[in-house]
Amino acid sequence: MSEADESQKTEDPTSKRLADAKRKGQVAVSKELNTWMMLFGVAILLAMIAPYLLGNLKDTLGQHIQLAHQVPMQPGELGGYLAGLLWTVTKIMLVPFGMFIILALAAGYPQTGIIWAVEKLKPKLDKFNLIKGVKRWFSMSNLVEFGKGMIKIALVAAIGVATMAPYAGIVEVLPGTSMEFLMEEVHFLVLKVLAASLALLFAITIADIFYQRFQHIKQLRMTKQEVKEEFKNMEGDPQIKARLRQIRQERARSRMMQAVPTADVVVTNPTHFAVALAYRPEEMEAPQVVAKGQDVLAFKIREIAEEHDITIVENPPLARGLYAAAEVEDYVPEQFYKAVAEVISYVFNLKGKKLG
Repeated sequence: MSEADESQKTEDPTSKRLADAKRKGQVAVSKELNTWMMLFGVAILLAMIAPYLLGNLKDTLGQHIQLAHQVPMQPGELGGYLAGLLWTVTKIMLVPFGMFIILALAAGYPQTGIIWAVEKLKPKLDKFNLIKGVKRWFSMSNLVEFGKGMIKIALVAAIGVATMAPYAGIVEVLPGTSMEFLMEEVHFLVLKVLAASLALLFAITIADIFYQRFQHIKQLRMTKQEVKEEFKNMEGDPQIKARLRQIRQERARSRMMQAVPTADVVVTNPTHFAVALAYRPEEMEAPQVVAKGQDVLAFKIREIAEEHDITIVENPPLARGLYAAAEVEDYVPEQFYKAVAEVISYVFNLKGKKLG
């Protein structure tokens, strides 16, 4: 896409565009978070099971070293012996490697959840286009990732050297120590380096999460025309229509309830219907319906009226008639003038107000 077209994409993506992108497997994913979670899991595993694991390896390898003189030298027997040794070591390593695989698979879940993106599985000819492939290799995003990788390697190496430096004297004498002491010290030093690296990578990960989300939103930005067309298409969807209608009704109901305190009187059924009327002689040609409701809404209108010391008048025929004949913000229909005038006159006299 040309730079001119890109410059027109000034609008943030709509919720529909974001949902469509997610269905296609296009989501904001920080590889740094995946890496950090795996390293964190490895550190926990090493701290918890490394002593047991190293103990088993030490015992197994120690036995074979002590019995080295009994190792069969015939080609057929030697192969069987080595296969047995390999299987023994594999069984010891099976649990930690299995847990590592689970960590690798689970690392991405907190960011995106489970996504079944069929689009990602469909073959695309672009993937076999050599020129486009080379362009992808040298794209800005890949260059940024390469740069981040180089910086991370340098920083982790520096952290490793800085962490190991105080223990240089111990490292020098390790080759001459017992197997048990050697494994304990290696375990300790590995955990120290991992902990320092995790602290550094955590800061990088947080920055990368925000960067990836920014890039994701930027890639999905839309032009003003695209936003208009999308909303136009959404309005034709029956589910969207129903949802928009519900939102409009909720907003209208909210505005109506906010208008109840401006009423002079609430005419009730007394329980099934409630109609709130306001009358300003100097401003209105007739009393106006500011709110009306049935059942639950009627109860809410009465409740608000009581809170604001608005007079409630029980007049079932008038309440039912006004509810059926007038909408909110309508003036009272002429056929109800006499009945409403009597109610308004009663309320104004009660409150000491003048009719005009």
